Amino acid sequence: MKIKDIAACIEKIAPLNYAEDFDNVGLLVGDFNTEVTGILVTLDTLETVVDEAIENNCNLIVSFHPILFSGLKKLNGKNYVERSVIKAIKNNISIYAMHTALDNSIEGVNAKICEMLGLKNKKILIPQKNTLKKLTTYAPIAAAEKVRQALFNAGAGNVGNYDNCSFNTEGFGTFRGNENSNPFVGEKGILHTENETLIGVVFEKHKEKNVVSALFKSHPYEEVAYEIVSLENANQEIGLGMIGELKEEKSEIDFLIFLKNTMHTKGIRHSELLGKPIKKVAVLGGSGSFAIEKALEAGADIYVTADLKYHDFYKAENKLVIADIGHYESEQFTKNLLVDILTKKFPNFAIILSQKNTNPIYYL
Repeated sequence: MKIKDIAACIEKIAPLNYAEDFDNVGLLVGDFNTEVTGILVTLDTLETVVDEAIENNCNLIVSFHPILFSGLKKLNGKNYVERSVIKAIKNNISIYAMHTALDNSIEGVNAKICEMLGLKNKKILIPQKNTLKKLTTYAPIAAAEKVRQALFNAGAGNVGNYDNCSFNTEGFGTFRGNENSNPFVGEKGILHTENETLIGVVFEKHKEKNVVSALFKSHPYEEVAYEIVSLENANQEIGLGMIGELKEEKSEIDFLIFLKNTMHTKGIRHSELLGKPIKKVAVLGGSGSFAIEKALEAGADIYVTADLKYHDFYKAENKLVIADIGHYESEQFTKNLLVDILTKKFPNFAIILSQKNTNPIYYL
């Protein structure tokens, strides 16, 4: 098995197209064609983690956070980033990271937090825009079903809980081929009118290559007429944060104690308690101050996130409780999620959960 096979598995859950613009995701160190001896899954790639990979004969580290984030101008070991990369290269260890691509996945970081907290009726808190596209094409009526099915098989036509979604209408198309043409119907040099079906399907932008390929393979015409447009519709399957409901409401204190124990945090910073029961919970792993207003708009009773500053807590506006559980604590179970994903796909392969605690923050 090669690194490209592992990457393909991860990217089905967390397509790199949906990582935030500021991020650095994918294969950061190594070659996609390298044969994999074992995989070590971690939250961060530090020198100690590289040592752990060496000890376990793993030549691929799958890391949530990218060790290479800002550009490197030198590689001389002056800081922990350079030392980790140098050690990995010296020992022929590749490093792959997905970070915000997994943050934006409906099966990713925030889904794992919801699972840990036992939330139901989950949905994306901030659906991502400009991730959907629409394909419109025209096929002879007799070939329309074949073309439609090929598009569905390539991943087009999935809308929420529905698949095989399309819009179709019948009309007629006209064309005339020149002397170099080889028309499927009609004759070269003669204007032809053909009864056709207009087929419209929506797809996620990372599927465009496969969708277009399926169109060309299934369509009978020598020249396939089609158009693709980007949609501004928010994608309810991709985005940051999640919101869900507890099976049974809890008092604020009871929920905070439950949150502390479940997320294994040594302390929670929170805004003023309001004396209201907690039922609707919004979560966002990692730095989440930017989503406080979205949690308010969604009607959350509490917003669980990390890395909040002093003034961020004022944004609760006495309408919800804001709880900062710590960056590492909010994302720590992500590596368990990745191990589960990879183990299901490659059950007989060496996939190891890192035992290193990479949290740089300690509590007195």
